Amino acid sequence: MRWRCTCAYDGTDFEGWQSQVGGNTVQDTIEARLGAIFKRPIRVHGAGRTDAGVHARGQVFHFDADWSHGSQKLLSALSASLRRDIQITSIAGVNVSFHARFSALRKRYVYRFYLGQASPFETRYCWSVGDRSMDLVATEQLAQRFLGTHDFTALAATHHDGKTINPEKTLYRLEFQQEGKKLQLIVEGSGFLYKMVRTIAGTLLQVGRGALTADYVWDCLEKKERREKIVTAPAHGLCLDRVFYAKNFLQNV
Repeated sequence: MRWRCTCAYDGTDFEGWQSQVGGNTVQDTIEARLGAIFKRPIRVHGAGRTDAGVHARGQVFHFDADWSHGSQKLLSALSASLRRDIQITSIAGVNVSFHARFSALRKRYVYRFYLGQASPFETRYCWSVGDRSMDLVATEQLAQRFLGTHDFTALAATHHDGKTINPEKTLYRLEFQQEGKKLQLIVEGSGFLYKMVRTIAGTLLQVGRGALTADYVWDCLEKKERREKIVTAPAHGLCLDRVFYAKNFLQNV
């Protein structure tokens, strides 16, 4: 059987989602728990890789295993003894054609800023950027130019894993929402390059603060040049909010 799972996690103390030799990742932690349940190694496949320190509200993963006691009991078994910074929010049986990564249509990330100094209860989940004024009109105008399909080489970091990755990505949504000193950037796209969302967030902040012009950023994008003035925002402000699938993949078997 194939099981589709959704989980949330505080990424502060993890070395990211993807399995590593040291074992201190979200994937390793979940696989260890599944191994204890099924008495054999279980491999999980995530919708995407979040970096060290990045959080998730709606990460999706799947795994294959026979289980005859129903999804609710599997949810209880998987949740038992998990670290407190991981929560399994749903489990459902799905057709074997479902793949957490390759069946995904788009993903939504949220990057959170705090215009000032966030409280100790919030600082793990947002980037405190000080009290300087911010021109949201300028940032939103540039954000609108990013919508659609572009080569985002200039707004990503180089990933030295030996793989050739298509730098063209499609952004469907890129907008700010503000509530007092809390500011969040919502980004939805077909997929993202390494550190692309964080770089978009950092770059838009620089434009809003007047440190960069929109024309400078757009010139980088058109020339596919990652320049020193392009800023990548810190990991702890980023959260994988939701992964979208076609309706037929959301039906239980």
